[in-house]
Amino acid sequence: MLVWFLPVFLLFLMVGLPVFFGLLAAPGLLLWLNGQERDIALLYRNVYNGMDSFPLMAIPFFMLAGELMNRGGITMRLVEFSQAMMGHLRGGLAHVNVLSSILFAGLSGSAVADTSALGSMLIPAMEKQGYTRRFAAAITAASSVIGPVIPPSGIMIIYAYVMGESVAALFLAGIVPGLMVGIGLMIMVKLQADKYGFPAATAKASWGERGQASLKAFFPLMTPVIILGGILGGIFTPTEASAVAAGYALIVGLFILRTLRPSDIPAVFTKAALTSSVVLLLVGAAMAFKTVVSLSHTPEILAEFILGLSENPLMLLFLINLLLFVVGMFLDAGPAIIILGPILAPIFTDLGVHPVHFAIIMSVNLTVGLATPPMGLVLFVASSVSNERVETIAKAILPFLAIEVLVIFLITYVPAISMFVPRITGFVQ
Repeated sequence: MLVWFLPVFLLFLMVGLPVFFGLLAAPGLLLWLNGQERDIALLYRNVYNGMDSFPLMAIPFFMLAGELMNRGGITMRLVEFSQAMMGHLRGGLAHVNVLSSILFAGLSGSAVADTSALGSMLIPAMEKQGYTRRFAAAITAASSVIGPVIPPSGIMIIYAYVMGESVAALFLAGIVPGLMVGIGLMIMVKLQADKYGFPAATAKASWGERGQASLKAFFPLMTPVIILGGILGGIFTPTEASAVAAGYALIVGLFILRTLRPSDIPAVFTKAALTSSVVLLLVGAAMAFKTVVSLSHTPEILAEFILGLSENPLMLLFLINLLLFVVGMFLDAGPAIIILGPILAPIFTDLGVHPVHFAIIMSVNLTVGLATPPMGLVLFVASSVSNERVETIAKAILPFLAIEVLVIFLITYVPAISMFVPRITGFVQ
């Protein structure tokens, strides 16, 4: 009977129950109907146990660092730097949007934060330049999925926590796929700019102007260097790196750039705490949900079913990509990783897929789901920022989604794309 927990969970989502409550109510109801009251107590106790983890402390610290950077006006400096480098191209502001997302990814690791912070600035600016509002919202939503792929990445921290993988290895494996998504989006922007005659944002900046923009963006751009450099150099763990990033963002905003006032700090901490609490509650609920997954023997049942479909690993990877893509449309990446990771990863590891490679396949696929209709979270964020209907944004984002799906399949079938950097740095054998 417990195998019905997933259909019941999906039913709760369809009737509008929040994901957190659905993750607890569906298994709790079935355990009660099955007469397993002791397991119900275990289920809800695991909500706290799922959050009580040192590695997961990195998530609130990285969110705090991103919020400090955003409130301190550092996002604007990244946009100005991007505009100095690419604003003269046809479709300049759209290119600036993508490049800003790549740079912002190294600060926050959050697609929602990217959409909210960059969208509030760039969508009105693009509209003034003659872009349609739906196109501006679509490119903002599409480029924001780079945030959780390029390190630091909240969902990769969650994956490493659940599956016992190296956070550093996953961070390094995300660098090339994230850049590939960004380059692919820029190619699509160029094609559309040539077709529809998009304007350049500015005249070509001189090298002196580019130098000034680089100096303004220097301290923000040092954040990912400090994070990755510290982790790779063995100076601190990923969790300690997140605390260093938050401290660095505070010092830069208050004392170096002086764009952050002491009076801003309470609001920054409050917003970061609220955002972090949502993520950690979902992680806790998903870990409790995972308990019922184990009790129901669903992993064994699903493994037998998947292996019965085909003996060809390449075909199975194709089918799993389709499954993850659909799951990503309806479920946030963090809970999806906690629920499906322990089920799917062992199957493909046994088939010869490297654990880090599968982690990147899963993470990138579910992240792209955040921008995929009908329920992609960043579509709704882009809609609220732009005041454009989700339906119209969904239509405009389709060419960019096609690029991202292509990148997913390249990552899937060419393991060297994601494994190259971890291997040359010695984090993967």
